[in-house]
Amino acid sequence: MIEQTTQDKINSVLWQAADTFRGKIDSSTYKDYILTMLFIKYLSDSYKEKLEEYSNRYNGDEQRIQRALSRERFVLDETSTFDYLYSKRNDPEIGEIINKALERIENENTGKLRGVFRNIDFNSEAILGKAKERNAMLRSLLEDFNQLSLRPSQLGNEDIVGNAYQYMIGLFASDAGKKGGEFYTPSEVSELLARLVKPQENDRIYDPTCGSGSLLLKVAKQVPSKKVAIYGQERNGATHSLALMNMYLHGIDDAKIEWGDTLANPLHLDDGKLMKFQAIVANPPFSLDKWAMGFAGEGNDKKFKMEPGLDQYRRFEWGVPPSSKGDYAFVQHMLYSLAENGRMATILPHGVLFRGSSEGKIRQQIIDMNLLDAIIGLPENLFFGTGIPACIMVFRKDRIRKDVLFIDSSSEGNYEKGKNQNKLREQDIEKVIETYEKREKIDKFSYVATLDEIKENDYNLNIPRYVDTFEEEVPVNMNVVKENIINIKQELQEVEKQMEKYLKELGL
Repeated sequence: MIEQTTQDKINSVLWQAADTFRGKIDSSTYKDYILTMLFIKYLSDSYKEKLEEYSNRYNGDEQRIQRALSRERFVLDETSTFDYLYSKRNDPEIGEIINKALERIENENTGKLRGVFRNIDFNSEAILGKAKERNAMLRSLLEDFNQLSLRPSQLGNEDIVGNAYQYMIGLFASDAGKKGGEFYTPSEVSELLARLVKPQENDRIYDPTCGSGSLLLKVAKQVPSKKVAIYGQERNGATHSLALMNMYLHGIDDAKIEWGDTLANPLHLDDGKLMKFQAIVANPPFSLDKWAMGFAGEGNDKKFKMEPGLDQYRRFEWGVPPSSKGDYAFVQHMLYSLAENGRMATILPHGVLFRGSSEGKIRQQIIDMNLLDAIIGLPENLFFGTGIPACIMVFRKDRIRKDVLFIDSSSEGNYEKGKNQNKLREQDIEKVIETYEKREKIDKFSYVATLDEIKENDYNLNIPRYVDTFEEEVPVNMNVVKENIINIKQELQEVEKQMEKYLKELGL
């Protein structure tokens, strides 16, 4: 009960802090300031508690205190702490003071925090406005966070700060609309992907478009011992910083989250080749336009044409996706990064199931190589920023069976309908997972298609071709219809008679 109350209080203060910026700055931008301040407050309170502990233990012996502190997860000096920043909240240069504190924190913790804050500027006139308005917002932000105590001894063993961070990311994503989908996958969808890939101890887990890292954390949580290695890459600099902070707040200090364009410049390599992973999950941007621009180098123009040979990792030998739709570019990258016993689940638009031309050829290659394990149709309006329904494609490298499971969970009864956004319930997730594991045919829900059936359909994977969800209409009783018509005519005659009576009374 205490932990829940603490969680609620932290969440409430964080949302109160958001009111400082709401209406002045887009939520997809101001989230960076609030989540960064949460991280600083957590580091400061943890450090302060350790400082007090060692001061008591070593009777104020400064050398022994500093030696002990240097072995902690993070090291801060006095001018980098939240308390110091709060004491300077009325300083006209508070934005620059915060920036310098962030720089010192990075320099004092280069092994873990190098570059974490490089994309956040608390003194930005372009984002936060001119000095007077900017200083007022920053003062209010510091005063809001001063209400919180994030000391580990008061929080208990629960992952309260990490949960609060996730809570805020979810709220920001909802508030940010279309931009929200760029850095966050809804929690229940992440849970479904995590259970589909079934991570094991010592697995390497990878997300090539990791956003704020929430999906990776869901997958890692499937392994109780947490003995997994986490890898991710994110193109947006500010979102990459959020992912790193997200990992640290969840107690994961060794996650390898890189900043860069995964397609043009994959950064997880092993002896110059793509690193291999046992579990891969992703929610890449739907039908990314101009995905191959990064391969052209400087001086790129409209005449640029992507060719397989331009990719040194040879990921596009099955075919080059159209320049306006990067879905299969991400799929091929992930398949080339999948270990021999690997499992992979990725969210994609339905178009990847049936579009022709180069995408059709790539799809045929994947099916002929027996890499596709299942396709799961999702309900509409699950994701931030788009109401269109999506699907999950599941791949395995160690497949022996020669079939593909189709699941259609898009019909009513398989999700909770919301006013603004639909949601998968636990029972809905369990139904999909149970069907996936049993690979059974369920009327109007699932079907196991042989590879020969798929070939007969010209490699078209559109779910309605395999799962018949057509509902027959109830037969119409013509005698009842005839009787209803007679009754309506009689009622109409009565109304006309009554109307004529009223008109006569009015002298018309």
